[in-house]
This record gives sequence, C-alpha cells and structure tokens, in this order.
Amino acid sequence: MRRLSPQQQEALRKRVMAAVRDGMSTADAVRVFGVSRGSVRNWKARFDTGGAAGLSSGTPGRSLGEQTKLSASEAEALVGSIVEYEPDALNLGGKLWTRRKVCVLAERLFGVSFTEQGMGKLLRRMGFSFQRPDKRAIEADPEAMREWVEETYPTLREQARAEGAVILFGDQVGVRSDQLAGRTWGRKGQTPTVARTGNRFGLSAMSTISTRGDLHFTVLRDRFNAEVFIAFLDRLLGQFEEKIHLVVDGHSAHRAKQVREWIAKRSDRIELHFLPAYAPHLNPDELVNADLKRTLADQVITDRVQMERAVRAFFHRVQKLPAHVLGYFQAPHTKYTSSTI
Repeated sequence: MRRLSPQQQEALRKRVMAAVRDGMSTADAVRVFGVSRGSVRNWKARFDTGGAAGLSSGTPGRSLGEQTKLSASEAEALVGSIVEYEPDALNLGGKLWTRRKVCVLAERLFGVSFTEQGMGKLLRRMGFSFQRPDKRAIEADPEAMREWVEETYPTLREQARAEGAVILFGDQVGVRSDQLAGRTWGRKGQTPTVARTGNRFGLSAMSTISTRGDLHFTVLRDRFNAEVFIAFLDRLLGQFEEKIHLVVDGHSAHRAKQVREWIAKRSDRIELHFLPAYAPHLNPDELVNADLKRTLADQVITDRVQMERAVRAFFHRVQKLPAHVLGYFQAPHTKYTSSTI
C-alpha cells in the first residue's frame, strides 16, 4: 500500500470492499488483492461507519500546527517571512531559501531547533516545494512594472476596446546550434552523452501573439535592425483590418528614428507601446520563444537550413492551435493581459 499514491490506495480499498460486499471472504480478499487481514478489517469498520466516503484517502499528514514544534501562529509567521523576504534581508545571507536557512530562522524567531530533514517535511506540509526561481534583473524597477500592470495596460486595453483595435505582443528570438541542449534521464553518476554538431550557426525570428489566439511570425536571415523591423510591421498591417497596438520591449531597433517616422505616418493603423525596462516576464510572447527553444532542444539539427525548417515548423504548428496561444497569456506573470480584445 505504501508504494501506491493516495488515489491508488483509495481505489484499491473500494475494490476490496466491493468484492467483500459481493460475498468474497476476507481470506480470499487477502489472497486476491495482496492486502493484510488487518487492513480488510479496518476498511470494513470505516465503510460501516462512513460508507464509501469512509474509504477516502483524505489529506495525508498532520494539520499545520498539530503535534509540531511550532504552533499554528508561529508556522504562519515563518511562512510569511519566507514569502515576504529574501534570506539576505534577514541577515541569513544570499537570495535563496534553503532548509538550513529556514532552520536557523525558526530557532532565531521561536527558539525551536529542527533537522534539515524535519524542516523539509514541515515546509512541504506548509505548501512549499523546492523550485528553480524565476530570474529578475536587479535593474528592474518594481514601481514601473506595477504601473504597467495596474495602470498603463488597463488604459491601453480600454483604448483598444473603444477603437475596435487589436493588441499584439511582439518579441524577437535568436537560436544557436550550441544552445540546443535539453535534459534527459540517465543513471545516477553516469552522465548521458548526446551527439551534437560541432558547427556554430544560428538565426533569428520575430513573432506576435494576441489574446484572440492569433500568431504571426517571420524568420530573419539578416541581423535584426530598424529596416527588418519595419518590413515585419508592413507585412503585419496586411494581416489585420483593424488598428494594431503592438507591445514590445525597448530594443534599439524598436525605438529607432526610422521606425518612429514610419509609425507616425501610419498612426491611424498602428501604434507602438513599450514594456518597462528589464521586465521580459511581462511579455507573453517571451513564452513563445521559450517554447521554441525547448522544442528545438530535442531535435538533431546539423545546419542552418535544417534549423530554419524546424523553426518554421514550430510556428506553423502553433498558429493552428489558438488555444495553445491563449495559454501563453495564463502564466502567473502574464495573466494581467487575459481580458479579450
């Protein structure tokens, strides 16, 4: 039973009890299902008391604050400290929480000592898991990001709604042969070997997505600059009858004088809007780029022509999946965009 998940355990209990209620003896249930007599007796008692609901697995483990070294209020205070502060702000050093640092914090705050293993169990019961954190540039301005999410973008959304316009998020991405490395399973202590080309080559692409599920893209053979960006915008205008509000980052090509002049002559058809500096996570199209790189990482690509085919195939596939495109707007940091325009 311990090798089964809680859901599998519950299903087994119900199968055993269904067989017993249909006339199977306890001895036969033990033999057929490979469980103990004590388990069958226990499940009978649970069924007699609570019916089928009495066989449910429920939530394993003790409740927060129950028979632990920390009271419920102390546990909540510990949770608040981990969520609200980085270790360095509490004189614990560094920016990443580890079990050892949380142990030190618990002893410092409440005079209670934990082993690292015990603290790991407590953290999991408090709803934590050991994760790879998102990266944020230290130059990023929290106030500018807040203003974009809470003020600037809602205003843009209302403007687009009044104009009957569409909001697009755009971004460019570069992929290189020496960056195409994913992860694979292997034996512990034996690093798997995957053959890759030793040649170095790459290409760029630019795409836009909307909360309607649209995706448009171009593969760039030349260096991304103002001329290339304008050519992409010109093709983009041919895809939409309504006015376009295009949200991009502060790349120098996006802000070039040549681009500003081109946009000014077509202000009734297209406007550019710029995300806060050092805030790529606010752009849903960044998730398209990440998806592309994950897809390429599992392919054998030996030359630029093959890479271009793979990139185009990825974008063409996603173009046919509007629900997949909409998923890029549902990440924790992109949900603010999810009202349909």
